[in-house]
Formats: sequence, structure tokens, C-alpha cells
Amino acid sequence: MKFPIVAYGDPILRRKATAIEPDEYPHIKELIENMFETMYAARGVGLAAPQVGLSMRLFIVDASPFEEDDPQLKDFKKVFINAIALEDKGEEWAFNEGCLSIPDIREDVSRKATIRLSYYDEGWKHHEETFSGMAARIIQHEYDHIEGKLFIDKLSPLRKRLIQKKLNDISKGIVEVEYKMKFPAVKKGR
Repeated sequence: MKFPIVAYGDPILRRKATAIEPDEYPHIKELIENMFETMYAARGVGLAAPQVGLSMRLFIVDASPFEEDDPQLKDFKKVFINAIALEDKGEEWAFNEGCLSIPDIREDVSRKATIRLSYYDEGWKHHEETFSGMAARIIQHEYDHIEGKLFIDKLSPLRKRLIQKKLNDISKGIVEVEYKMKFPAVKKGR
């Protein structure tokens, strides 16, 4: 089942997501399958639970579209539950990022080269792992979502002002996308 993707302007995207327990969400595998289906339908490489309207510390990534540039990403498909960033390090490097919740806006964002995470996979097995390069970038972008942050928060004040009209339009539903979106409720006049 494909979920609608929550658009910029919805408060859930700015809320720090809460950790979940194994017995709290018995249908987690079905949710994860639906999130992958949603992400692939929208041609994304990552998707966080807040982007489908769920304030939980869960995100998925599939970096395989970047395997041509980095063969190690060939089968890089992962689920991250209750992820906690332990360390980010290395040289910052810029890359042009976009977000399914903020369609039609792409900006160069600088991120550290390496991130170390503590997380659980879909079978509730605990991992502590270090990721680098493009995998680290995708993970950091999705991790930001469960922290209530968006890639546009990393832009300079000038760049933010230059894209403000586009952001306002997205929050009003004035955007064309090839996937289903859920836009914030527009407040009616007094």
C-alpha cells in the first residue's frame, strides 16, 4: 500500500519522533514494506516515518541507485529503528539534495563524510555501525527527519529567502508531483 507523502508545512515534519518498542507496533514489517513501496513509487532513496504521518523513530534507505558511482552501494537497502547518532566526523562535502516532502527544490547541502549510529533493524536486532560517503549522506538526511529537521535548515538565510515562495506554495498544495501527497490543512479566513 502506498502512503501519501506529507508535504512541507505539516507540523509532524518538525516534531522530534518518539522511540518505539517491539510489542508496541506488531505490524512493523507491513509498515516497512509499505514505506519501501511508497519510496520506490516516488523515486526516492530514503523515507522516514514522519514523512508518512507517523511520529516514530523509523526510516528506510536504498542507496542502490548510486551503485554506478560507488559499487559498495549495490545492495545497500536498510531499515533503521530507534536510531541514535553517536558521532559524525570527517570533512564536510556538498551534494545537491532533494526531499520527497519538499518536491521541486534541490539545494547543495554540506554534511560530514562519516556517521556512526546505534539502531535496530526490522527484526529488532541491535547494531552499532559506521557509514561513510553517499550512504552516510542519505542516512543523515533521513536521520534529520526523525529529529524534526529538514535539509533546508542547513541552507544559508539568503538561500532560504530565495526559495521561500516555493516552500509556501508546497505547503498550500501548489506543486505538481507524480506521487500522492498530503498537504497541511489550510486555515480559512476569519
